[in-house]
Amino acid sequence: MDSAGQDINLNSPNKGLLSDSMTDVPVDTAVAAQTLAVEGLTEAEEEELRAELAKVEEEIVTLRQVLAAKERHCAELKRKLGLSALEGLKQNLSRSWHDVQVSNAYKKTQETLSQAGQKTSAALSTVGSAISRKLGDMRNSATFKSFEDRVGNIKSKVVGGRANGTENRPSPTGSGSKPLPDPTPF
Repeated sequence: MDSAGQDINLNSPNKGLLSDSMTDVPVDTAVAAQTLAVEGLTEAEEEELRAELAKVEEEIVTLRQVLAAKERHCAELKRKLGLSALEGLKQNLSRSWHDVQVSNAYKKTQETLSQAGQKTSAALSTVGSAISRKLGDMRNSATFKSFEDRVGNIKSKVVGGRANGTENRPSPTGSGSKPLPDPTPF
């Protein structure tokens, strides 16, 4: 594979392949020479650097080809072992979660939240006890006992007749003298 067909992005799904629409752009040697001359290089140094650049570019192409071959071999081995991309992702997430759990930041956060939960629980318990105590105090107050007695009296008047078996119900018109007829079963 020549350097013109190599993709620079190593994360690309088409590693080592460029689209057909991309082509090499020739370098204007006059502009290159002018740039090098500005840097103060002699022709010998320039030639040496160009040779080194060509060598490095060839090595890059070779390394990309080797990397692509290794990736294909790796994918083939994974396929033969039944390892899928999903399985690899699962293992990576599991390993990452374990790493998070053993980190100092996670441990400190967990400890802080645990302490906050204990303090919140204690505070809610104290508030609940205070409310219970206040309700008990209120129930024992003269005002509440008077109210309770009145409700009890009303209840005994309303329910009292039923307890005796007479089933007197007040009439919707408010006369209260006539009992309502027994409801007929369906």
